[in-house]
Amino acid sequence: MQESGEMYLEAVLVLSLQKSLVRSIDVAEYLGYSKPSVSRAIGILRQGGFLSVSDGGALSLTETGKNIADKIYQRHVVLTEFLVKLGVDRQTASRDACKIEHHISDASFEAVKKLSDNL
Repeated sequence: MQESGEMYLEAVLVLSLQKSLVRSIDVAEYLGYSKPSVSRAIGILRQGGFLSVSDGGALSLTETGKNIADKIYQRHVVLTEFLVKLGVDRQTASRDACKIEHHISDASFEAVKKLSDNL
């Protein structure tokens, strides 16, 4: 899964925690992307079995998509809190966590998580 796909899945997860119905336009607004770009990505993710789209346009994560989204979202939350504990302001920490969450190895993430729990 590429970083962009992870970002879309995470966006659908976050939006689904905020509202009962998530549509492509919501994802576009949340990520600041154009509607055509989001539509193309949603189509690719749907074909890959990561999400489904109802006849009314509602987006739902499949089990596989939800597993990926949960993993990325957990990384975002943990990395943000870790950076805040180190003295980084929350906005910068969140922005930096978004960059790191897609590239950090599982082993490194677990080490950061363990260290963060002890701070």
